[in-house]
This record gives sequence, structure tokens and C-alpha cells, in this order.
Amino acid sequence: MSQAAVREVARAPAHDRSTVEAVIKLYLDGLYESDADKLAAAFHPTADLRWQEKGEFHVLTREDWLDRVRKRPSAKSQGQQRHDFVVMVDRSDESTVFVKVQCALPPRFFTDYLVLLKLNDGWQVVSKSYRYEMRE
Repeated sequence: MSQAAVREVARAPAHDRSTVEAVIKLYLDGLYESDADKLAAAFHPTADLRWQEKGEFHVLTREDWLDRVRKRPSAKSQGQQRHDFVVMVDRSDESTVFVKVQCALPPRFFTDYLVLLKLNDGWQVVSKSYRYEMRE
């Protein structure tokens, strides 16, 4: 690794993934701020997003989703209020958690279903399914 690459890694923000709560905060902040780096830290590289729209089932890879996030203006930059909160946390054991959250990128209001696993380097979202509705 070159010296420049080492310096770049050293400057990269260290995102806290020591608790489920920290990962959910990263996720919700990343959505509101359209911060793909925060979202990438929260989601395992193999995670995907799944939803149904107009009767069709869709699957999007994490990388394709992050590309979309990078291209859209953030709700924060548009002065929109936050509409995110945790609805439920279900801990199956010390390493498996299901979290239901509600959030918004107006005019879309989402209910997200996240599965998190505690891996060697901390908690990460390994799966996301969601639904949304349009509101004015």
C-alpha cells in the first residue's frame, strides 16, 4: 500500500459499530444526510435491499443502492424535517437482532425491516426489506 493510501485510510472516519443502537444511528443519519459512507459502514458488503412495488419483487445490491444515494440531494440539505424513529427491536440472542424503523425521504415514507448480525468487527445490517407510501 502506498504512503498516500495509508494516509487516506488513516483519515477515513471510524464509524462506531459496537452496538445495535450505534449502527441504527449511522443508518438513519446516513439516510437523512445522503451520506453513502455512513450507510456503507452500517451495511455488510453482501447486504441487499428488497421490496415489492406494483406487484413486482425487486432486489438491489448495496453498491447499486449507495450509487443512488450519492446522486440524490439529502433531506438535510433541503431543510426537511427528520421523520425517523425506531419502532421495535427484537433481540433473538447476543448476535442476531431484528429492527423495524420508520423514516422518510419526502414524499416517500418508509417502514424498514433490518436484520443485524454481530460479526467479528461489530454489528452490521445484513438484510433490508422495506415498504413505502407516498404522502404530500
